[in-house]
Amino acid sequence: MTTTPTAPASTTPVIGAGITRVDGPLKVTGAVSYADDLAPRDALVGVLVGATITSGTVTLVDASDALAAPGVVAVLSHHDAPSVVRPNEASADDRAPRPPFQDPVVRFRGDYVALVVAQTREEAEHAATLVHVSYDVDEPVVDINDPRAPRETDDPAGADSVRGDLARGLAEADVVIEADFVTGDNTNNPLGLFAACAEWDGEALHMWATTQWPSNVADCLAEAWGIPREDVRVECPYLGGGFGSGLRPWPYIHAAAMAARTVGRPVRVVLSRPQMFTGVGHRPETVQHVRLGARRDGTLTAVEHTATIPVAVDDDNPENVVSGTRQGYAVEHLRADVDQVRLHVSPPGSMRAPGEAQGNFALETALDELAVELGIDPVELRMRNEAVTNPDQGDLPWSSKALDECLRRGAELIGWDERDPAPRSMREGDQLVGYGMAAVSFFYFQQPCTVRVVVRRDGTAAVHCAAMDIGTGTYTIVTQVVADRLGLEVGDVEVVLGDSSLPPSPPAGGSGLATAISNATALAVAQVLDDLGLDPRAAPGRDALAGAVGGRDDVSAEATADQPDPDQLGMSPSGAFGAKFAKVRVDADLGLVRVERLVSVIDCGQVLNERTARSQVVGGTVGGIGHALLEHTVTDLHAGPQTGRITNAHLADYLMAVNADVPDLEVEFVGGPDRLNPVGVKGVGEVGLCGVAAAIGNAVFHATGRRVRRLPITPDLLL
Repeated sequence: MTTTPTAPASTTPVIGAGITRVDGPLKVTGAVSYADDLAPRDALVGVLVGATITSGTVTLVDASDALAAPGVVAVLSHHDAPSVVRPNEASADDRAPRPPFQDPVVRFRGDYVALVVAQTREEAEHAATLVHVSYDVDEPVVDINDPRAPRETDDPAGADSVRGDLARGLAEADVVIEADFVTGDNTNNPLGLFAACAEWDGEALHMWATTQWPSNVADCLAEAWGIPREDVRVECPYLGGGFGSGLRPWPYIHAAAMAARTVGRPVRVVLSRPQMFTGVGHRPETVQHVRLGARRDGTLTAVEHTATIPVAVDDDNPENVVSGTRQGYAVEHLRADVDQVRLHVSPPGSMRAPGEAQGNFALETALDELAVELGIDPVELRMRNEAVTNPDQGDLPWSSKALDECLRRGAELIGWDERDPAPRSMREGDQLVGYGMAAVSFFYFQQPCTVRVVVRRDGTAAVHCAAMDIGTGTYTIVTQVVADRLGLEVGDVEVVLGDSSLPPSPPAGGSGLATAISNATALAVAQVLDDLGLDPRAAPGRDALAGAVGGRDDVSAEATADQPDPDQLGMSPSGAFGAKFAKVRVDADLGLVRVERLVSVIDCGQVLNERTARSQVVGGTVGGIGHALLEHTVTDLHAGPQTGRITNAHLADYLMAVNADVPDLEVEFVGGPDRLNPVGVKGVGEVGLCGVAAAIGNAVFHATGRRVRRLPITPDLLL
């Protein structure tokens, strides 16, 4: 169990204040204990061997040369690895990624076919090159447009929706806009390489693993091995970046547990950078079709948004690409549909703003095209069609929504009225200048979360939860909520996270953890105050708390924040809303795009910490620049044995936004506390990325007069 140091005392307001992170001193001094740092130092090292074909069957794993190499303890493959059950994800009935070495089938290039265990990493890496694998090769399918790819149309993502009569809505339209959109595959690429170390004590398993969801990994390991859940402990108090890649129980985690079981000693497995491209998920590419019908005054009469996404041949992780479309605008006639195709690719996973990053680009680009066709200001078009209630939930009123304020304030900050609306009308020297915008919504997500609050005899407090902090500031905001509700200084609160043996938590993902854990914390604080005989509505302070505890060591209470029921509450749970505005410069001769300004105005309910919330939006915006202009995981689609190989599976060729690509980023928050929950907070992690690609793409059109419907927007598309 790992704790943060208590934060320094402060007399500034607690909730909303941009206090520095309570774990900041640990991070800047290099004292943070990541999962791999906590693992036993005498652990053996496992190195995974990936398949060199894309589809087929392993006929033989010859490990004789590897076993004879210095330092090698064991080699595992499907010939001799322990048998385990494939578990289900904790959040659904869908299957988790398949544990390795359970059969000889190769499902994608890089699929694990063996694990070498040695005394040192150098010895294991060398021995891995001595493992000889023979295959029967099958013809793979890796292209989303390949007609051989099995297509599943029965609402695999739970995304399909029909409102009204689409044909009628299109017939009522004065103008119809129709276009196809393509977004490329992206890879999360957190800085820290993912690692797992397993140690068995009889039938009990202790795991230190890179994960955004310790409870889920523990659940899946218990199910896989058929052991009691209380006999599995997973620790991950900090993460060196995740962006969604740490949400699933990936095969390398199972491999560490299998190896440790086999050799009877702790074994740690650390992925290489190329293995990160195939081992921990990726944002899947999409092919989308959007059709919009509107009257001359800009009123939408019909919206159709369909998408095709890839999934692995044996995995369940489809993305709802059309969620924002279903609830984004007030339109009577709508059809939204997501199909998936099965490909011989590594299993996709969530990447910041999963589904909505791709879907928002298509919808908001099409809306910009509609605005140009109608001669209506793009901001005005969105405001005329704003959904004041949630059309996807029986027109229930939103628990909070300030999108109109986001749009107005964003336009003011960027100087929207100063632009000449005509495409290719603004120029400075050889630079074409353009402005673009996009509206943003991100669906509400909250899973049950349980928190234990402890008040000690000296009046200080501690908070325990299995949730972990992926760098978003969870330690800090939980500290603030407790300090605010108990009337303590922030330095009087200790927060303990990242351990599956603590009260269960949802993932640090989906923009849902801040809402879940802060509300569970507030409920637990109210309960412990009630148990102490103090007014749960008051903030008693340290002296009153110490007096109420009396001669006891401490008093604790647990509380769970459950998922809200819209029908029971009479309102629709509202995720974050926002508006993104971009100013770009495009070299008229070279087609190079430079982002000069990016403005984000966000409604995320009650801002718990202005500094960490702003940091989330800034980080998401930087990711959005990469999504728009740079990032693309390229798969070899040529026929032959190389098909399915990722050709840029390292940071030398996978382009991401760096300092030179990032302008000054402006962020403002508007709106107020959400009515749905006691703290009034909404998640902000994903909304920072949503809309950036569309805003940049629309600005590129305004600058050049050329509409690009494909991501990333590269110079060749503008020449």
